[in-house]
Amino acid sequence: MISEKFKAAILKELKLSDFEIQDSTLASQVPGWDSLNHINVIVAIEKEFGVRFKSIEVLKCKNIGDLQKLVNTKLNQ
Repeated sequence: MISEKFKAAILKELKLSDFEIQDSTLASQVPGWDSLNHINVIVAIEKEFGVRFKSIEVLKCKNIGDLQKLVNTKLNQ
């Protein structure tokens, strides 16, 4: 399940006032989340949650729910 803090970090980085994000949402479905902004979104999430991702971890994420699970895993280590 997508947390409000996680959603807020994405929306803030993409300068969106509101957008419905579900576990199954793909990055390509979010307005403004393109290949250029992808790194910015990942860095914003890292800063917001105080975590660091390895490139391979991010590449394994198939949707936004997977990225949320990755954050949760990092926070529980």
